[in-house]
Amino acid sequence: MNTAICSSIIDVIGHAPIVDLSRLTADIDGRILAKLEYLNPGGSKKDLIARAIIDSAEKKGLLQPGQTVVELTSGNTGNGLAMICAVKGYPFIAVMSRGNTPERAAMMRAMGATVVLVEQSDPKAGVTGEDLDRVEDTTARLVIEHNAFRADQFKREENSQAHYEHTGPEWLRQTDGNIDAFCDFVGTGGGFAGVARAFKEHNPAIGCYIVEPHGAAKLAGQCIRCCAHVIQGGGYAKDLPLINHDHVDGHLTVEDADVTEVTRRLARTEGIFAGYSSGANIAAAYQLLRGEFKGKTIAVNICDSGLKYLSTDLWDDEISTPA
Repeated sequence: MNTAICSSIIDVIGHAPIVDLSRLTADIDGRILAKLEYLNPGGSKKDLIARAIIDSAEKKGLLQPGQTVVELTSGNTGNGLAMICAVKGYPFIAVMSRGNTPERAAMMRAMGATVVLVEQSDPKAGVTGEDLDRVEDTTARLVIEHNAFRADQFKREENSQAHYEHTGPEWLRQTDGNIDAFCDFVGTGGGFAGVARAFKEHNPAIGCYIVEPHGAAKLAGQCIRCCAHVIQGGGYAKDLPLINHDHVDGHLTVEDADVTEVTRRLARTEGIFAGYSSGANIAAAYQLLRGEFKGKTIAVNICDSGLKYLSTDLWDDEISTPA
């Protein structure tokens, strides 16, 4: 943790602490260690990649002073980019499906970003791959119109490289490398790719597992039945080019009900107020502990803050308060 006086909020990014979820795992044989990436200043692990992409673009001459930055986002990368661009003086346009939570859009606007909301093909469904295609089309148009630099988080190697250089090594230092498996819900796939690469280089025996929503597990090779899941920022049933499949030891799928219940229990038992993707990671870790990793140590990331989900059913008092 940086204990010096920082020159800007950008210097605060990274070095998230790790917590042993001993209360949550009291009823199971094994250990889940959670890296609290939601404590980053933008509220998610995406702050790291936002900084890496902008820094790299500046060094390569791809981003000029005062040039507009454009990116499609479910909100978290947009929050990170809005923060970075506010400090560095770049206009930022975030393009987001209307199906994502309004808290994220409000946060970006507060930091000076322009937020373009794209209508969904079916507002009753979750954000689907088709919706992401619509967001992509709008993003491409705005890049041309504004002669903008596109952050392009799904394709830029800086995404996975940031996690390879920072998140993975942090995990290994903080745990002395005592990790048996890692599971991660994939959005762009950069977080999984970077951490898995660092883990495999340290110890090829560390199992690395991709987590996807039930019914939308394209990377697991399953038939796509339904993309209307609760987890935002991923599960779009799309190919993810940043993932090195040589580092994938298996695939896990999670149900909405399990994800929701675990996320609520995480808040009530551990005091960790997180979002759906964090619950997905822990629900997947439970699967590993009930299987071949019984009695072992599983690493998961707490990806973003529960504050970004206040408008959803996740924190509905009537639903979540125990009888």
